[in-house]
Amino acid sequence: MSKISKLFKGSSSSSGSSSKSKQHRSKGGPSPQEAIHRLRETEEMLTKKQDYLEKKIEQEIATAKKHGTRNKRAALQALKRKKRLEQQLTQIDGTLSTIEFQREALENSHTNTEVLKNMGFAAKAMKHAHQNMDIDKIDDLMQDITEQQDVAREISEAISGPFGEQFDEDELLAELEELEQEGLQESMKSIGGLPSVPSSKLPSSQPTHRATTKKRAEDDDDMRMLASWAT
Repeated sequence: MSKISKLFKGSSSSSGSSSKSKQHRSKGGPSPQEAIHRLRETEEMLTKKQDYLEKKIEQEIATAKKHGTRNKRAALQALKRKKRLEQQLTQIDGTLSTIEFQREALENSHTNTEVLKNMGFAAKAMKHAHQNMDIDKIDDLMQDITEQQDVAREISEAISGPFGEQFDEDELLAELEELEQEGLQESMKSIGGLPSVPSSKLPSSQPTHRATTKKRAEDDDDMRMLASWAT
């Protein structure tokens, strides 16, 4: 079987496809997955034909170069065939672009359909989950919870508060200060009061002028002695 016959099916396959299309019409049309699969098959077939035409064009170019001016007629026929093959290749390029655009649009449509279907399924599930809920009962429940939280907070404050007798802290501090003053006065009385301050002048701790002069003379003698040793 030739490459062309492999790429294009005969009349028997076309009749079989027409019978399948009738079955699809009876079912309400093909599904998006089937249509996408058919378009991919068509793209693959056209891509193979592109490869075939490109090889044929290279062969015709080689034939034209082979004959050249020695057999101008054969060379020109080869170039004409090359032109027709290039026209077919251009048509296939345009067809592939159209099919690719249609396939992408169909894939996007199928994706959107699936997304909407899943969103509808989730909406139904949410509706089923909420159908047994009463808004009034929920409000009453939240109010009860708030009241119980207030009761719990009051109980916690009552438990953590001071227990028993309570006294003013400022009064206790004032009483403590009075007791300290009384204790200080009693201790002063027991030791007979403060010691008397002497009336005479205490000797000064600074050295006298005489002592300073004597110390300076001794230092001068030491320096003269060191100088004589050095010489």
